[in-house]
Amino acid sequence: MERRRIGTLEVSVVGLGCNNFGWRIDKAATREVVAAALDAGINFLDTADMYGAGQSEEFLADALGSRREDVVLATKFGMSMGEGKSGAKRAYIREACEASLRRLKSDHIDLYQLHTPDTSTSITETLGALDELVKAGKVREIGCSNFKADQLQSAASAVKPGAAKFVSVQNNYSLLHREPEQGVLQECRKLGIAFIPYFPLANGMLSGKYRKGQPAPENSRGKDAWGPNMFSDKNLDIVEKLIDYAERHGRTLLELAVSWLAAQDTVTSVITGAKTVDQVRTNAAAANWKLAPADLAAIDAITAG
Repeated sequence: MERRRIGTLEVSVVGLGCNNFGWRIDKAATREVVAAALDAGINFLDTADMYGAGQSEEFLADALGSRREDVVLATKFGMSMGEGKSGAKRAYIREACEASLRRLKSDHIDLYQLHTPDTSTSITETLGALDELVKAGKVREIGCSNFKADQLQSAASAVKPGAAKFVSVQNNYSLLHREPEQGVLQECRKLGIAFIPYFPLANGMLSGKYRKGQPAPENSRGKDAWGPNMFSDKNLDIVEKLIDYAERHGRTLLELAVSWLAAQDTVTSVITGAKTVDQVRTNAAAANWKLAPADLAAIDAITAG
């Protein structure tokens, strides 16, 4: 599988999102999913301390076992872990990192990411604490998530000479959610920051499971709270056109969604979640469609409505 860079890290162009571990799938299923990902060439595994209230990290450590050094392991901190445990203050960052290292059964985290901006804490304090972790060898690179363009600018301006800086930003981005194009991607180019898209299938809308005039599958995101903002008639119309475009090229909608993201110059690894071995294998192969400029133009015309 193609590899790209996040700072000093070399990652697969398709990554494995581990938010299902400990929430939607158990330890045994996690082992199967992780093994399938590694066998498929995926080496970038992305989790967070709050996924499954810590169980995602624990299940991931169990699944990796002796293969920990075969992967680039990313986790996040900052969102609530209960009992007032959240944020990006210096003392909490140190506490959160130690807790993640214990759960991950690792002496270091390859990419440690601030899960969401903490407006109650200065970015200077946050970066200083993260730099201490890097210098201590507990973290290799640092990143952020859910940051806007001006927040990326502020973070870049606050970095002291020789100190660690954000090398990546992980935001919601897909064919149906183009918000990062309004400033964030431009800032990534300017600062040399890697962009990591999450929700590449737009909460499942781009998986091919949802068709206009047909009910959403049982136990799907179309049936739960993820749905209302994404499962609109307008998006369903766009999906039908995208499916038609993909099928005319002998491809699937999922391949189109992942390959389109991989074709964006700032994107390093497309984070894809999975609950089954088959889903992992399908996701891993999805970036093999090398879209030409004419394809990208046609796809943009479709999504523009």
